[in-house]
Amino acid sequence: MRKNLVLTAAIGFHISQLKLFIKSLREYYKEEICFIIGANDKEIERELIKYNCEIVRTNIDKRDIQLKRYKIFLDFLKGKEFNNILFCDSRDVYFQSNPFNYSYKGSINFFLEDKKIGDCKFNSDWISKTYGIQVLNELSEKIISCGGTILGSQDSIEKFLKLMIDETSKHKFKKRLKYILTFRRDKGSRGSDQAHGNFIAHNNLINDSYFYSNSNGPVATVYHLKRIKFNENYQLINSSNQPYLIVHQYDKKWNMFSKAVDFLKYKLKID
Repeated sequence: MRKNLVLTAAIGFHISQLKLFIKSLREYYKEEICFIIGANDKEIERELIKYNCEIVRTNIDKRDIQLKRYKIFLDFLKGKEFNNILFCDSRDVYFQSNPFNYSYKGSINFFLEDKKIGDCKFNSDWISKTYGIQVLNELSEKIISCGGTILGSQDSIEKFLKLMIDETSKHKFKKRLKYILTFRRDKGSRGSDQAHGNFIAHNNLINDSYFYSNSNGPVATVYHLKRIKFNENYQLINSSNQPYLIVHQYDKKWNMFSKAVDFLKYKLKID
């Protein structure tokens, strides 16, 4: 029987920033996990091996990994066979159950936020500076699809990774003039692969795509989440009063999540 797989990256982090992710995931899920880490992230490697994680080392700068992780993951999957794959962030994610313990409707599943692209300064900026105003106008009424949590079959995830490699190669973020003239990185480009991900998702470039709402789906993306409610066990619950399987961007509303995270850390024995 094929196993499931979690794909994530953690370059330049301290192990303390990853313990909530890995310990909450391993509380519910015992199958495969693959981390991309920096070649010199020895402490992270030692700790992740304890949790039976597969490690891919790279010398890529942490500021570049966001765009280059897609090729690394695609290379990792060559010659391997998995059932479903969760592609996700690590530092700002924790789990409340097994992320695969759900009847997902799509061959690839995208998880929406609670805001239209045109109403979000960041996403609008990424798309306009990557694809141009015309594409922004076409997508402005669409709800933001979060690039930090995507789940699907291996075939569909591989198609997504290939499309991301292609789109990030053809459509690059246009730096502001002052950064071009001074040969510096434009900090505004951080997160700009959201533009490519939303272009792929909302243009239905992968067959059998499905979109889950932020309010009632299995994944919570907290930054724009309108309803934040916890049950008696400090689990974040959706509008059907069911615990979300995955909580993402909890640090964006720390004042509302501090008790829940402290409770979970106590339960998982995280210092």
